[in-house]
Amino acid sequence: MPKKKKTTRKKGRRTRIKSRKSVSRKPTRKRVKRALRRTSASFPLKKPKGTFDILPEEEKYWQLIRENSEEIAKLYGFKRIDVPIFEQRELFERGVGPDTDIVEKELYTFKDKSGREYALRPEFTASIVRAYIENGMHKWPQPIKLFAIGPLFRYDRPQKGRYRQFYQFNLEVIGSIDPLIDAELIKVVLRIYETFGLEALNLEINSIGCAKCRPEYIKILKDYYKIHTRSLCRDCKRRLKTNPLRLLDCKEDKCSQLANRAPSMVDNLCDDCHIHFKKVLEYLDELGIGYNLNTRLVRGLDYYTKTVFEIWPKGVMGFSSQNSLGGGGRYDLLVKELGGKEMPAVGFAGGIERTIEEMKRQEVMIKEEKPDVFLAQIGDGGKKRALRFYDELIEAGFNVSANFSKDSIKSQLRLADKEGVKWSLIIGQKEAIDKTVIFRNMESGMQEIIDQGKAIKELKKRIKKESI
Repeated sequence: MPKKKKTTRKKGRRTRIKSRKSVSRKPTRKRVKRALRRTSASFPLKKPKGTFDILPEEEKYWQLIRENSEEIAKLYGFKRIDVPIFEQRELFERGVGPDTDIVEKELYTFKDKSGREYALRPEFTASIVRAYIENGMHKWPQPIKLFAIGPLFRYDRPQKGRYRQFYQFNLEVIGSIDPLIDAELIKVVLRIYETFGLEALNLEINSIGCAKCRPEYIKILKDYYKIHTRSLCRDCKRRLKTNPLRLLDCKEDKCSQLANRAPSMVDNLCDDCHIHFKKVLEYLDELGIGYNLNTRLVRGLDYYTKTVFEIWPKGVMGFSSQNSLGGGGRYDLLVKELGGKEMPAVGFAGGIERTIEEMKRQEVMIKEEKPDVFLAQIGDGGKKRALRFYDELIEAGFNVSANFSKDSIKSQLRLADKEGVKWSLIIGQKEAIDKTVIFRNMESGMQEIIDQGKAIKELKKRIKKESI
């Protein structure tokens, strides 16, 4: 009996202690600071999963792609358009397709304070078509050629060449059914990739028919796959009911083998689609553009009709969308689907990260612009005069390098050497008073004093002489 009482007391005591601990205490400023210090020490802040930083040494690739893609697009009559980073979720459900992986699994969605549902853009085309309709572009001379570049977002499993925030350059031609437009767009795309220094690229092309002939083909495809249902992966069993064309695009080994033996859409095209595709290929032949007819190529979005194509590096093994540097095709029904008049269109999206990976794989050399001149300074008076002279050099059109945080002339000239600059201009206390500049040839080490009023003219003369 005494033992029982002891146990009861222990239990009661334990209960009382527990109830004391459960009383919430107001978080004081000290406690918050302490908690933040502990958190920052054990969990340093990192970039979100599936994103990356573009560091200065990588910027040369990004700058080349940004500048060259837009320059070539402009040469062929494309005009720059920028659309919002987020749109109504419904735009992508109606445009991209409710049964696509993008809408079902990968959309980043959020609600605003009024409860409206939005999504970060997972691709450009739906947004550009929305802008085309909303801004009355159908009244403009057709076709309209539009170019876009920027970040996109998909909640995808991060892996090589696939990120949650990624970048694309985009070309869209809205307002023409002519198969010549398909071939012209492909020509522009290949021209853009040439300016990146990429060689040995394959054009993979197919036709996936239209609203007339595709239903019959899907029926044939379903009949083929129903016999092999047990061999399909879980996703493909679902796709068989919702989006059978995507079975041809599956990367799983068993599904891939089945897709290789599946009936071809090209063999089941209606007359209109057959003629259109035949003409696209004839135009490509006329332009001297080689291609590979890939009957498994369907692209992952519901809005595509007729021509679809992708750009692959040569020598890739097996079928996979991850081999693709970019892709596109026709979307003749999308403008009407999003509330506009029926308007045929064709577009392309190029993945920038994958393009950079391929540039590195092909060891593309990018010429980096080095400074024309290095401006060095000594002493407080020299620093003040050099600070003004720095702006004068820039206004005169020179690419100038300098480091005003360093006082030692040796360390400054060491930097000039490292940057491969031929001419260094030096302003010290004496030069500031005398209004002169020391010209130093970094290759020979020879120096001479020039009047500051003549320094810019003299520098231009010497640089021009060296470039001849």
